[in-house]
Amino acid sequence: MQTDPLTDNSKKSSNKKLSILLELKRFVRPYFARVALAAAALILTAGLTLSIGQGVRMLIDQGFAEQSLEQLERAVQFILIITVLISAGTYLRFYLVSWIGERVSADIRLAVFNHVISLHPSYFETTKSGDIMSRLTTDTTLLQSIIGSSLSMAIRSALMLIGALFMLFATNIKLTLVVLCAVPFILIPILFYGRKVRTLSRQSQDSMSDVGSYAGEAIEHIKTVQSYTQEPQEKQSFKDEVEQAFTIGRRRIQQRATLIAGVIVIVFGAITCMLWVGGSDVIAGHMTGGDLGAFVFYAILVASSLATISEVIGELQRAAGATERLIEILQAKSLIQAPTNHHVIAASLPAQLTLKEVSFHYPSRPNQAAADKLNLIIEQGKVLALVGPSGAGKSTLFELIQRFYDPQSGEILLGGVDIRSLTPQDLRQQMAIVPQQPALFSSDVMHNIRYGNPLASDEQVIEAAKKAHAHDFIMELPDGYRSFLGERGVRLSGGQKQRIAIARAILKDPHILLLDEATSALDSESEYHVQQALDTLMHNRTTVIIAHRLSTIQHADKIAVLGAGKLVEIGSHHELMQSCELYQRLVQLQFKSV
Repeated sequence: MQTDPLTDNSKKSSNKKLSILLELKRFVRPYFARVALAAAALILTAGLTLSIGQGVRMLIDQGFAEQSLEQLERAVQFILIITVLISAGTYLRFYLVSWIGERVSADIRLAVFNHVISLHPSYFETTKSGDIMSRLTTDTTLLQSIIGSSLSMAIRSALMLIGALFMLFATNIKLTLVVLCAVPFILIPILFYGRKVRTLSRQSQDSMSDVGSYAGEAIEHIKTVQSYTQEPQEKQSFKDEVEQAFTIGRRRIQQRATLIAGVIVIVFGAITCMLWVGGSDVIAGHMTGGDLGAFVFYAILVASSLATISEVIGELQRAAGATERLIEILQAKSLIQAPTNHHVIAASLPAQLTLKEVSFHYPSRPNQAAADKLNLIIEQGKVLALVGPSGAGKSTLFELIQRFYDPQSGEILLGGVDIRSLTPQDLRQQMAIVPQQPALFSSDVMHNIRYGNPLASDEQVIEAAKKAHAHDFIMELPDGYRSFLGERGVRLSGGQKQRIAIARAILKDPHILLLDEATSALDSESEYHVQQALDTLMHNRTTVIIAHRLSTIQHADKIAVLGAGKLVEIGSHHELMQSCELYQRLVQLQFKSV
């Protein structure tokens, strides 16, 4: 499988600390009131829990020691009241924190998606879509769990730890020092294994992303896999990916288990030692049984708090890895930027395109010129056909006109205005493209056509479908315009897909039309219907066609012959047949059937 540079960079930076979690504060800030209320509930319940120790002291010293039923009842009532208050506070804290986790996770998911769809296309040349989907789903779900549960547990345990230590000192300093002797032995493994867990957590998330990407790719190309009978190889390759993810996950779990087990042994070893020392003091009369009972209660709180923190720290390490992966996407900058001072409206400009000395290299192929000092004028209301061998720069021209990329030198003008002075959305609103392989969405016919103009009425959608020669076959579908088309329009034929795409372009009503030879892969009947629809669509519009069939370019006002990113010659079919050797060769090779 291909290596994802974004993932590689992520692995290199996996030694970042938990401070990366502070990046989440901008998502939490809008809900400060709920956070404050949850914090208040958390502090209240922590304080109430600590007060139970005094109830234990009362129970032993005033109830058991004095053999007083009244004092016993009072101590039990005190503990019961505190327990009810703790349960109410815990309910409020759990609800608020879980709500914040759900809300923040949803906000992060929206922010990442909104940012991703605004990024330049070259970003997706180096970043796998499966990795992006993993970050949108798996990582945000993990953060939801961390923010809504683990983080609250960590803060609560930290408060309990501090409060319980204070109460230990207030109860018996000598026994507290015995307990504290164990603290360094607890912190050292937490710090040592915590770093390992953090690194393995990031690797585990990246490996799961690779698993998802591989599965998605195989499923997307399932017909190719099956037609080449590659099912056994794909199964084995996917098994290797899964096993690699499992191995990393097993190592992470092993480190966490070692950390938790070590902390438990040290903590309860310290408590046992404390019980021996404290028990000896009670027997010697240096402290009361109630003091020892309260001390044991607080010591257990310290132990359970440390155990919880040691367990939660692994979850926080995973959250740090997930946060880092999400922040990387949010910090990615789009190479296509809207102008800061935008005054010109694209719709008011003549639909004439001019390319002046345009040179361009794709980021993934910096040493190969896709356009080399290209000069070309596409006149308003005219049809220009682009022909040339593979790699001549035809598709690149479409990319540059729509400003999916900016040329390294030269300029592209719309109506005499550099397109970089227009907002990308305003520029692209003036254009519509009908590609060889139309992009249809997993929805119904109505949605796919209306994609060209979301504000269009049902009547306008149907009228566009009629102009695209699509209405008849749409009405034959099980639910007509409400028929679900399946993923990528899998339930339609090639010609039907093309006519849906043409209807979408008609509904958009663009000034400039870009056709990537919409009939090159169709049978004769489908080509006839599509060509009829295209004739309607091209009427009175500036049209640029990437041509593969002579029948498509015979009606063109001009034909531009491209080679190696340069304009070789431009003219009519008759003129080029007389003067351009490259065009003559293309006609003989590509259009010899005519």
